[in-house]
Amino acid sequence: MNTATRVRLCVMMFLQYAVWGAWFVPFATYLSHHGLHEWIGTIYSAQGWAAIAAPLFVGVVADRFFAAEKVLGILQLTAGVLLATLTTIGANATQMFLGALGVLLAHMPTIAVSNTIALNAMTDPEREFPGIRVFGTAGWICAGLAVSFLLPGEAERTTAPILFAAVLALGYGAYAFTLPHSPPRGGHKARSVVALLGLDVMRHADRSFWTLAISSTLMMLPFSFYNVYANPYLDDIGVRNPAAIQTIGQVSEVLFVLLLPILFRRIGIKGVLFIGMISWSIRYVAFAFAAGSEGPVMPLIYLGLALHGVGFDFVFVAATIWVGMRFTHEAQNRAQSFLALATWGVGYLIGSNVSNLIEAAASGTGNEHWQTFWLLPAAFAAVIAVLFALSFRSSTSPPTRG
Repeated sequence: MNTATRVRLCVMMFLQYAVWGAWFVPFATYLSHHGLHEWIGTIYSAQGWAAIAAPLFVGVVADRFFAAEKVLGILQLTAGVLLATLTTIGANATQMFLGALGVLLAHMPTIAVSNTIALNAMTDPEREFPGIRVFGTAGWICAGLAVSFLLPGEAERTTAPILFAAVLALGYGAYAFTLPHSPPRGGHKARSVVALLGLDVMRHADRSFWTLAISSTLMMLPFSFYNVYANPYLDDIGVRNPAAIQTIGQVSEVLFVLLLPILFRRIGIKGVLFIGMISWSIRYVAFAFAAGSEGPVMPLIYLGLALHGVGFDFVFVAATIWVGMRFTHEAQNRAQSFLALATWGVGYLIGSNVSNLIEAAASGTGNEHWQTFWLLPAAFAAVIAVLFALSFRSSTSPPTRG
């Protein structure tokens, strides 16, 4: 892959995640300050529905009939228009949910499509893809910094981040049409819904896969607490520029993912996953006691945010890598689809709604309220970690030939 193509793909990945991070991180704070506080988790559950629909769209439409760069461009232009429309919706929970769902239905398929464009342009994907993908994390970080330091006032509480994301999406959509040509590769033969969602992997899966898949799905519940409520929590307890502060989590993602190959060799997949699960419990305990009576306890805030990289990389990224090692290429695609469906679809859908219920039911007000809110997922994550440690036995059989 030549330098010019590499730069174009890096820009693509940067924009792919900058669009998402610019509005989705502060969106809960915007909802909280515009009469929809009690519906935040429910509205965020739109991402779960979109994650379930994404493989169906990609498999039925994008892979079979249209060049990937054109699909990417059309979807991002659509997302940009829908983001702008989202700012016109008032305190109507149903309309806001449908509006967010529309944006996410347009955006979520582009994650897979952008990966396809990048991989198609590479001559050595195993070596070249990580260096391209890291620009996606950089885009998310830069979006958070821009929201806090470039947009006027307390931007998280306004429509400014959503409009900013709309502009980015429209620009990204136009840029997508200039990307390297990626013709459809799925053929015109119809594939079943079962195959598209990876559900047919069930007949090839062993106990170790099911233990890992179920544990990862359950861990998506505590992840949802953070993804939905971290920004309004930081805003409520008086942390300045919360969107920028939260980028500590993405920086730690980059750092800790580099440790995965070493830790896989030293302590194995079971040890890596256990550390990741326990870190979710520790970070939520830190958040619970960071809400001090005299203001936020910033060292605990920084600790909780820095542990995001451990929790995310050592659970969700590690699970993805393990599946890649345990299945042959043909079966691997279906296994990855199933894992994504279970975690980002079903797990996130349940988790965002549960977090909404817990937030509404948490006792006390102010800091006492947040202590109750964070200690519950902390306990849940610790229980899942222990159950995983007791039940997981990494398969030593050769990869399945599904």
